Amino acid sequence: MTTVRQARAPRVLLAPDKFKGSLSAGQVAAHLAAGLRRAAPGVVACELPVADGGEGTLEAGLAAGFTAVDLVATGPLGEPVPTRYARRGGTAVVEMAAVTGLEMVRPTPQTALAATSRGLGEVIAHALDAGAREIVVAVGGSASTDGGAGMLAALGARLTSGAGDLADGGGHLHELVDVDLSPLHPALADTEIVLASDVDNPLLGDDGAAAVYGPQKGADPAALAELELGLATWVDVLATGGVTGARGHAAAPGAGAAGGVGFACLLLGAERRPGVEEVLALTGFADRVAGVDLVVTGEGSLDRQSLHGKTPVGVAAAAAAAGVPTVAVCGRTTLTPAEAGAAGIGAVHALTDVEPDVGRCVAEAGPLLEILAARLVAHLPAAAPTAPTALAAPTALAAPTALENA
Repeated sequence: MTTVRQARAPRVLLAPDKFKGSLSAGQVAAHLAAGLRRAAPGVVACELPVADGGEGTLEAGLAAGFTAVDLVATGPLGEPVPTRYARRGGTAVVEMAAVTGLEMVRPTPQTALAATSRGLGEVIAHALDAGAREIVVAVGGSASTDGGAGMLAALGARLTSGAGDLADGGGHLHELVDVDLSPLHPALADTEIVLASDVDNPLLGDDGAAAVYGPQKGADPAALAELELGLATWVDVLATGGVTGARGHAAAPGAGAAGGVGFACLLLGAERRPGVEEVLALTGFADRVAGVDLVVTGEGSLDRQSLHGKTPVGVAAAAAAAGVPTVAVCGRTTLTPAEAGAAGIGAVHALTDVEPDVGRCVAEAGPLLEILAARLVAHLPAAAPTAPTALAAPTALAAPTALENA
C-alpha cells in the first residue's frame, strides 16, 4: 500500500459590499467569481455579499439564507411602496433604505421637511406580528429627519399637536404638544432591538442629525433650522412627559443616525452595534472563512472614509482574526499601500487600473471586474496538498495493460 497527496484547490471567499450606483454586492461577488474561475479554473470561489449596516444589509441577509417577507408600507413622502425585510427564525433584518430611503425621493427643502420614518415602523410592526423577537434595524440611506417620530407612531405611540394627531415629517415636529408611548406594540417589551450603525452623532446641535445630514437630504438653511427646532421640541415633550432618559438618549452616540431614528431606537432600549460586525455575524462570516486561503472584499470607492467602520476594513479585521489574508477590489482608490496595509488589506486592485475612464468603470463595472479578477490569482497559494489518499499497490505478476505497453 502506498500513499499520494492530492492537491487541494485554493479557496477564496468573496465578501464585497456594493459598488454604489453601479452594482449590488451580490453582483460584484458574482462577477469576481466568474473572472476568477476563468483565470484559475480549479479555484473554489465562495460568494458572500456583505454590507456595513446600511444599504445592502437586506440583500446580504437574503444571500446568507434569510427568507424575504414582502409587504406594502408607507414610503418617505407618505406614498405606499412595495418593500421587504429578511427573516430567519426569530430574527428579522429591516433596512430603512428599502422603505424610506433617500434614493426614493428627489431631495429638496420640501422633501427634507416632509419625509417620514413611518414606513420603517410599519415594517417592524409586521415583523413583530409575525413573531420576530430580535429586530436588526439597518439605518443607512434614510430620507427623513423626524427623530424616529414616524417610526414610533407606526408602532402605536400617540403624538398630538394642538389640532389633533401630529402630521408626519420633521417639519411638523415643532407643533408637538404631547406624546403617549403607552400604546406601543406590546411585543416590544420582549424584543431585542439592534441598531446597526457606525454613525456616532448625537441627535441635536452642530454635530446632530439635521446639521450634519440634513443638507444631503435637500434641506437648505431655513429647513435645517425648522428641523432642528422640531427635533429639540420632540426631546423636550418626551422629557417633560416623563419618558425616562429622553435627554440622555438624545445626547448619546448614534442618536443622530438616520435623521434621529437612532434616538427612537434607543428609546426602545436598542443596543447599538457596529454595522459591518453585525452583518458579518448575521451572514455567518466566521464559519464561512474557515479553511479559506484568501478573502476578497471591496466597495465602489476605497478611501480614507473606508477606514472608519466601512465594510472592507471590517471584513479584513474579521479575516485576520481567522488567520486569512485579505485583498480588496474597488472602482477607484485614494489609499496608499501603507494605509491599506495598516487596515489589514494586503493589496488593492481598482477598476481604474484597467480602465482609466471613471465613467466607463461605472457603466461597465461587471465586465471590468471579471478582467480585474485575473489579478487576484497572484495572491492565491500554490495548490495545497490534502490528507494522504491510500492507493493499492499493484500485484507483482499482473499482466501489463495495453496502455502500459504503448
